[in-house]
Amino acid sequence: MSTGELLNIEPEELKFGFELKKQISCSLQLSNKTDNYVAFKVKTTNPKKYCVRPNTGIVLPRSTCDVIVTMQAQRESPPDMQCKDKFLLQSVIANPGATAKDITPEMFNKEWGNLVEECKLRVVYVAPPQPPSPVPEGSDEGSSPRASLSDNGNLNASDFSAVSKSFAEPQEKVSEVSKSFAEPQEKVSEMKALISRISQEKTVAIQQSNKLRQELELLRREGRKRSGGISFIYVVLLGLIGIFLGYLLRGT
Repeated sequence: MSTGELLNIEPEELKFGFELKKQISCSLQLSNKTDNYVAFKVKTTNPKKYCVRPNTGIVLPRSTCDVIVTMQAQRESPPDMQCKDKFLLQSVIANPGATAKDITPEMFNKEWGNLVEECKLRVVYVAPPQPPSPVPEGSDEGSSPRASLSDNGNLNASDFSAVSKSFAEPQEKVSEVSKSFAEPQEKVSEMKALISRISQEKTVAIQQSNKLRQELELLRREGRKRSGGISFIYVVLLGLIGIFLGYLLRGT
């Protein structure tokens, strides 16, 4: 922890777990040890490489404020994991009730007679921790079954059976899976054949229905012609009968 008259800064170094092509962040905690409002400002020697949020602010009396420093993704590793970048944190007493909007660059200008407290922080690269091996060396846990060799270099009968069984089980599973996929295919084929047969029967039924309609229409037309012919003959007969009766009546 870096201790000043206005702020306590923790930690004293900005430590980054360095990894290529990855953004890395670390935090600073600023603790106001006075009864005054304290304004702060963070500067760095390499502003394009780092992003500081917030880079200026107000720490209320007897309270704390966190500052997040993010290093942009790097494409190359530094020599010997050494870094020459540095940060400067400036702090000054602000007016009571001041906010971040009230901070101006002139507040941190010593030439204007302001009492500016400064703390320098260096950057340290730390190698990321290596993940533990999931299977310890020399451990038999998690290893696949292997056939042991006898003294003469041949497989024991029991070991050979175990190995054969371990290879046979996946083949059986593959066969079961293939069968489970084949059954739906057979059902789909049956459904397609049934649909095709129904479509054909429907077509034949429509054709027969049209044929019956045509025949019925012909029968209706013939019936009308026949009914019309009979009426005409009937009228003619009646006319002849009337003429014949008239002739008879005149003759009598």
